[in-house]
Amino acid sequence: MKRTASHLSLLTSFLLVTTLHSQESKTLPEVVITDKKDPSTTVPSIQTRKQQIAATTPGGASVTDAEDYKTGRAATLKDALDFTPGVLVQSRFGAEEARITIRGSGIQRTFHGRGLWLMQDGMPLNLADGGFDMQAIEPMAAQYIETFRGANALQYGAATLGGAINFISHTGHSAPAFQSRFEIGSFNTRRAQISSGFVSGNVDGYVSITAAQTDGFRDWSEQESLRVMANIGAKLSSNLENRFYITWVDSKSQLPGALTKAQFEANPEQAAPGAMIPLAPGGSGLQRRDYQLLRLANKLTYSDGDNSLTFSTFWSWKDLDHPIFQVIDQLSNDVGFDLRYDGRQNLFGLRNDITLGTNLMYNRVEDQRFQNVNGSRAAKVADYRLQSINWSLYMQDRIHFTDQLSLVLGLQALYASRDLNEETLIPGAGAFLPNLIDNTDRLSYFGISPKIGLIYEFDPLTQIYFNASRSYEPPTFGEATPIGAAGIVHLEPQWATTFEIGTRGQRGRVGWDFSYYYAAVDRELLTLGVPPLPANTVNAGKTIHQGVEFGLTADVARNLFTANDTNYDRLALRQNFFWNDFRFKDDPTFGDRLLPGFAPFYYRAELLYEHPCGFYAGPNVEWSPHRYAADLARSTFADPYALLGLKIGYRATQGVSFFVEARNLTDERYNPTTGVVTNANGGTGAVFLPGDGRAFYGGVEFKW
Repeated sequence: MKRTASHLSLLTSFLLVTTLHSQESKTLPEVVITDKKDPSTTVPSIQTRKQQIAATTPGGASVTDAEDYKTGRAATLKDALDFTPGVLVQSRFGAEEARITIRGSGIQRTFHGRGLWLMQDGMPLNLADGGFDMQAIEPMAAQYIETFRGANALQYGAATLGGAINFISHTGHSAPAFQSRFEIGSFNTRRAQISSGFVSGNVDGYVSITAAQTDGFRDWSEQESLRVMANIGAKLSSNLENRFYITWVDSKSQLPGALTKAQFEANPEQAAPGAMIPLAPGGSGLQRRDYQLLRLANKLTYSDGDNSLTFSTFWSWKDLDHPIFQVIDQLSNDVGFDLRYDGRQNLFGLRNDITLGTNLMYNRVEDQRFQNVNGSRAAKVADYRLQSINWSLYMQDRIHFTDQLSLVLGLQALYASRDLNEETLIPGAGAFLPNLIDNTDRLSYFGISPKIGLIYEFDPLTQIYFNASRSYEPPTFGEATPIGAAGIVHLEPQWATTFEIGTRGQRGRVGWDFSYYYAAVDRELLTLGVPPLPANTVNAGKTIHQGVEFGLTADVARNLFTANDTNYDRLALRQNFFWNDFRFKDDPTFGDRLLPGFAPFYYRAELLYEHPCGFYAGPNVEWSPHRYAADLARSTFADPYALLGLKIGYRATQGVSFFVEARNLTDERYNPTTGVVTNANGGTGAVFLPGDGRAFYGGVEFKW
């Protein structure tokens, strides 16, 4: 009853704030919509994208302004997406690699993400098999971030249960002529960025260079990275623009591994013994994940205002050096294109907004495995050649029945293949691999994902919506070729039928984004660690994913020390709330048991005093009030936790800005995420991934 009361109290506080401030908004302010053309045809302004996404999306979708997270440390995806409704990012050990999930998609993956479509400027960062690397993103180089939850990402050709996240780069039009930023902090953290934007006639460009290093909170958790992100655009005519992108990433990460319950309670800063001590005679852990990435992309866009045609192409090269229980040496090449038409037409006398597109991705991986001796390659134990193809056709159509009511129809057809070519397993591979030769195999998938939705607009700032959709996800290679398997494991694709209802809007001092969703999932791809193997994926039977996503912003007070209706100081509240209910449905073994690895409630809030001069200060909190199981047997649980932080700073549009931030002020011992296994044997299994202890960060930024 106490827990129920606490949740009701939390929801009541949401409603109270909304009710109090909505009283001031019975008469809506005048909304002025201008037809000013964005300076870049390929990269709309953040204001344009907010209007477009709200107008065309009958479900959970939002835009995150990079200026919001640059008020504090801006090093990881968690820093960037912490207040984005519906997105949960929990770092494994304060690192860039994390569990990132929307609606429970890929919740049991704490590394090398799946279940989401990650994009840079509308072009996929995922490999063709669906997996992606968090280290490919530089949050400080983004202008804004678009998030499409669930089937609302279908307009990009994505049909996953989770949806898509799209990082939009600065251009020469949006970026300052010169900008530099320096961050330092606990655990010997150092981070520096320098960037520049320019416009010269019909040509503009942007370049960002970021270097970072940290020793990490835990032993053997050092992180080091260098990222270069640049683009150059050329106006070929008043309606035609071409933009070329280049990305270079050099990322090095030590992996401290997971701890048992006793190890965590004794010393959460220690590394797992298996990460550093000999695993076999003559062998040592020294586990790492190092890789280099080069990505070239091009986007050609024609737009006459009512119609646009975009042709995007990309190529990426990745070289992975990954000593774990073996050394995984992968060389990947991905190529792809997307052809997309967006138009405004009339259909039977009704306004009609339509999107038609097709995208194709091809991936080839040379994958070799070696014995791990002191973190270096020894005898070769396996040799793989992997190929993936993803080809989709997609469409979305919005029909305006009235100025307020519209119908959205969508459809995607997807073909995917996974080829394991000329696998050679060398005799003497050891306990983890069988002594087999040539396990060539192939998987093929084809699925159709429909969507239907309704949007009703009370006014230009307030909507309610509903949608029903199907999602279709073939397995990634990491799931179809687990260590210890001879050839490909013949996994089935994951299907889900999702219903969603919600509202978003702005009333006076209060803005909100609220969604309730219910997804009936069939053959969910669940990845479980089963010792001694690191991971094994199975098709579960039927599961249910349902929950609430609730983002809320409110000016709790205005004009505390000012007396101006337009240039006022304020006490600003930001909140991000989740309720998650992910469980088996009538499973012969597990019944209706909750899926492991995910807390049922999560709350993130920040209360900042903001002055129009640019000064801000205030506390923040992260709260996970319930324990949750880390294994299917429900023998081991991660405990509830609450973290308190504080942020003070000054941010200017030009000149000098600075911030000072404190995190986990109470030095709480906690596990933001865990590994997920079949049975952790009451805590003796190593599944705990401790979060950072008390930490302090500071930064200064120069911009002109």
